[in-house]
Amino acid sequence: MEDILAVYARPFDARRPLVCFDEAGKDLKAHTRPPQPGVPGRAGRYDSHYARDGSRNLFLACAPHLGWRQITVTAHRTAIDFAQALRTLVDQTFPAAVRIVLVTDNLNTHRPAALYQAFPAAEAWRILERLEWHYTPTHGSWLNMAELELSVLARQCLDRRIPDAATLEAEVAAWVQQRNAERLTTAWHFTKEAARTRLPGLYPCHE
Repeated sequence: MEDILAVYARPFDARRPLVCFDEAGKDLKAHTRPPQPGVPGRAGRYDSHYARDGSRNLFLACAPHLGWRQITVTAHRTAIDFAQALRTLVDQTFPAAVRIVLVTDNLNTHRPAALYQAFPAAEAWRILERLEWHYTPTHGSWLNMAELELSVLARQCLDRRIPDAATLEAEVAAWVQQRNAERLTTAWHFTKEAARTRLPGLYPCHE
């Protein structure tokens, strides 16, 4: 935990941008009957029955200091998909960065081995050399600032029925564009010192 908190306490360095990465799923559900819009004195209503069209995975990367986020919608959430997302981050999003300071949780696909599954060894190593990788502790994924972005996304964009992948991609892209245009940053205030005071159960007791 203190490793992550120390990373968050670093001053901003454009050559080494902090990027938090996480993912979420979204079931695709279409209305089987047209919903009824709300009118004065009565909330909108919709039928409880729906038609399913599978699900999609959303890879979210955000740079909290820059007020930037990016979402990639994929059909699956495999190690190969994760590796592809990392290569995009390195080669297209931050090509000028000396190193990307990457924060992820401990999901089994979030491993350097994913790069070697997806690419030849030389290419996997090239990407890995551009990453300074930090993991949130087990049961501590709340320390990943990408979870804050996913929470906002869920409330503002995904908290409704979305019928198909094309609609999901369009809606998510519009949400990202608006958030990035507003350059909404994240200020992290929970420090190592605060952790030592507020979470004493995580620290050994020395007499």
